[in-house]
Amino acid sequence: MTDKLLKTAITPATHTAPPAKFSHGVRKGNLLQVAGQVGFLPAVDGQAPTPAGPTLREQTLQTFANVKAILEEGGASWDDVMMMRVYLTDVDHFAEMNAIYNEYFADLKEAPSARTTVYVGLPAGLLIEIDALAVLG
Repeated sequence: MTDKLLKTAITPATHTAPPAKFSHGVRKGNLLQVAGQVGFLPAVDGQAPTPAGPTLREQTLQTFANVKAILEEGGASWDDVMMMRVYLTDVDHFAEMNAIYNEYFADLKEAPSARTTVYVGLPAGLLIEIDALAVLG
C-alpha cells in the first residue's frame, strides 16, 4: 500500500483568481511550484489586475513580491528555491533585470537558485514573468 501525497493549491489573498484552470502555486510533499507571476499589484475586489507600473523595475520588484507571497503561503522562503525561470519580453531588458535581481538578493550569502532567462511574448504592458520551484525541508 502506498500513501499518495496530497496536492494543495496555493493562492494568497493578495492574488486574483487565475484566468484559467490553474493555481498560482501547487505544493505536493516537500515540493512547491510557483506558477509564472507577473508584476500585478495586490488584488482589489471588483477590479481587473493592474501592473505595478510601466517600467521594468516596478514590474520586477512587484513580481518578486508576488512570487514571495506564494512561497510564504506554501510554507517556503527564498532559501528553499532551487530554480527560477525569468521570462522577458525584450532582450534589451536583460542587463537591467540582472541589476535589479542582484540588488534584490544582495543580502543572501549565496545565489538564491539556479536560473534560466528566456524571451517571450506576454500580454500588452507586461515586461517580465517569473516562476520558481522550491524544495522544503
